[in-house]
Amino acid sequence: MDSPGKARKKRQKSEKRKEFLLLMKQPGLLFAIIVVFAILILFCIYPIVRLFISCLTDKTGQLNLDNINYVFTKTDFFQAFWNSIKLGLFVGLMATVVGYLYAFAITRTKLPGKKFFNIMAILPILSPPFVISLAVMLLFGRSGLITKNLLHIRGNNIYGFTWLSIVQILSLFPLAYLNLKGMLETLDSSVENASRTLGASRLKVFLTVTLPLSLPGFLSSFLIIFAKSLCDFGNPQVLAGDYNVLSVSAYLQIVGLFDLKTGSFIALSILLPCMLAYLIQNYWVSKRSFVTVTGKATGTVELIGEKRIVVPLFIILLLMTLFTILMYGTVVYVSFVKTWGVDWSMTLDSYQFIFKRGARAIKDTLLLSSIATPLSALLGMLIAFLLVRKNFLGKRLMSAASIIPFAVPGIALGIGYVAAFNTRPIQLTGTALIIIVAMVFRTLSIGVETGSNSLRQVDPSIEEAAIILGAGNAKTFFSVSLPIMKSALFSGLLNSFIRSMTSVSAVIFLVSVNWNLLTVNILSEIESNRLGAASAYCVALMVMVILAVGVLEFIVNGLFARRRRSYE
Repeated sequence: MDSPGKARKKRQKSEKRKEFLLLMKQPGLLFAIIVVFAILILFCIYPIVRLFISCLTDKTGQLNLDNINYVFTKTDFFQAFWNSIKLGLFVGLMATVVGYLYAFAITRTKLPGKKFFNIMAILPILSPPFVISLAVMLLFGRSGLITKNLLHIRGNNIYGFTWLSIVQILSLFPLAYLNLKGMLETLDSSVENASRTLGASRLKVFLTVTLPLSLPGFLSSFLIIFAKSLCDFGNPQVLAGDYNVLSVSAYLQIVGLFDLKTGSFIALSILLPCMLAYLIQNYWVSKRSFVTVTGKATGTVELIGEKRIVVPLFIILLLMTLFTILMYGTVVYVSFVKTWGVDWSMTLDSYQFIFKRGARAIKDTLLLSSIATPLSALLGMLIAFLLVRKNFLGKRLMSAASIIPFAVPGIALGIGYVAAFNTRPIQLTGTALIIIVAMVFRTLSIGVETGSNSLRQVDPSIEEAAIILGAGNAKTFFSVSLPIMKSALFSGLLNSFIRSMTSVSAVIFLVSVNWNLLTVNILSEIESNRLGAASAYCVALMVMVILAVGVLEFIVNGLFARRRRSYE
């Protein structure tokens, strides 16, 4: 008689055999799975593997650890590593606290102006990563408007940990805010209401009920921002100064010393803490329930109206918002100033300059982002459909492969693409295709995650009914599943376009004389101290992103409205 373990293994083998036989009877589905696997292996797994190999081998392909020894003994690697970890931990904690305050004020209090505060909180997501860094230079730098002109402080040093951490907190707290806002909105408020009914004070309810229930979301947000801080390249490149971090070290090794192997190893070293943070975060998220309708009555949230709570929160949000407006308003203002700090007359010279000199970069950015956006969103929806609705061999591998480009630091991904596609038979460097591919797979996991969450909340019997009525897998996906994922599709399109337009670390090594991007131009103008042109580029990029959001919403709503009318 077989032991329970052997019996379980036999059942698993039998189930896998049945899945394989069922898959062989669906050639269209089998073809889709094979194509998706081939794409993910080529563009998600192979570049990282190739990057590892290039770090451990010499020009002849033989194992050689001299490069690693050089990094450990001849560079300030350990100092840069510790600096990156320290910055990530501090920024992760502070940005999560700020995001939680925002989310709590919006969802749990009678705060006036909620819509306005919500819009201002997500503004940093819609802008290039170094807009706030540029504003800090303009306001608080050596020739800053506030430090030099108002406070008469000369030679103020803004480069280092302090201002870099402030800028990263302002740039990244919206991620925590959006995550925690969604979590607080879905929390069952009946426990909080019961505590109040039993006589507990607001503070006790918060400390014993709301905060403990928020801890998974709080930790998840902290880990996300910690990883984002480690991977950030734009802000450290502008403001780090002598505070050396890994992303800038890798960039300088490649661009300054033309040492691809050393730069690759340093970039890969960011991968360890980032992947660790991602795996911990993914573990916490997986423990949360995706069920949104339980059939049980839940209490209505009792919004806090006491002035002693609302007023301090209002002041904190107002100060943060005013500081954000000051940052972005300064960049807009400087884009119209003739010469910052010298000639304050208003002019359109900076815009004439960027539309003349940077017209090609603007066109390339719009074109490549417009191509990458639908590819990333649709591929993400397809992978989500396969992972949630289908059973097949290699399902876990497909899921893991789809998140690799997101979990890997952007600078490591960009170097990996250079290492993988710089020679035949797949030589893509210098072409538009390699930039599009980087944009698509850098944002792919967002579409997969949003699509998966959307499908998990819908009973699969709807799609099963379509199959019973004779619809094939392709027909079911495009006619039933994709309309169900309309909200997820819009979110995927929106995130993909914004990240493609504002990306810098993943594409900075991929631009060429034939194809250039706005973010790379902005960084170049800041490094050349042409702050008016850099500001004009930033304003132009933000306007394009905001307009694109409206266009994408119109297209997605119109597309599914026509599809609904066709079925009526």
